[in-house]
Amino acid sequence: MRIEVLPDAGAVAKRGAAVIAEEARAAVAARGRFLLAVSGGKTPWILFRALATEAVPWELVHVVQVDERVAPAGHPDRNLTHLRETLLEHAPLRPGQIHAMPVEAPELEPAAARYARTLGEIAGEPPVLDLVLLGLGPDGHTASLMPGDPVLNVVDRDVAITEVYQGRRRMTLTYPMLNRSRNILWVVTGAEKDPMLKRLQDGDASIPAGRIRREPARILADRAAAGEGAPKY
Repeated sequence: MRIEVLPDAGAVAKRGAAVIAEEARAAVAARGRFLLAVSGGKTPWILFRALATEAVPWELVHVVQVDERVAPAGHPDRNLTHLRETLLEHAPLRPGQIHAMPVEAPELEPAAARYARTLGEIAGEPPVLDLVLLGLGPDGHTASLMPGDPVLNVVDRDVAITEVYQGRRRMTLTYPMLNRSRNILWVVTGAEKDPMLKRLQDGDASIPAGRIRREPARILADRAAAGEGAPKY
């Protein structure tokens, strides 16, 4: 697991956009398309806006969601709302290239199964994504794999529904799906992430993030998350 420490969240976002663009070009050259799974969060939203300006073969890109809160369409709690504002409204992606989690469905478990079938249709059986963008919570969660949630033990499904966390249930990719991906890119910013980043680097499987496959994973962290204090100029 490689780590690159950058001065601040803005630098992390810019570097992350460049890494994703590079991986997109490589995947298209090797397999004719690029399958990207995206997470939410303040730094990813900055990253997506930067990604829209990168040299990416957009016509051959498919975007799926790592996780999503169960909330109405357009709600600010939805990752999709911010993804649209930061990437989808600025990059030349057609509607058929965006695969949103169906969290507005009245029955969530069947909806999760439908999303798993969608992943199979675009990424093979079993589905394999080219790159998964992950964040790290102060409690050690990643995606919507939260400490103590039964979803941590799901091994027979690629998509599952969580219990309530911070007021909402969520749909999330599970460990089997995440750990089959070809590449994993962690984006970690903020001093509150420092303790968990160290545990992630140590492979501490007692936190949810520590159960994600370590290779070939790359971490982009700011100095605060890496415990290096404020940038010095």
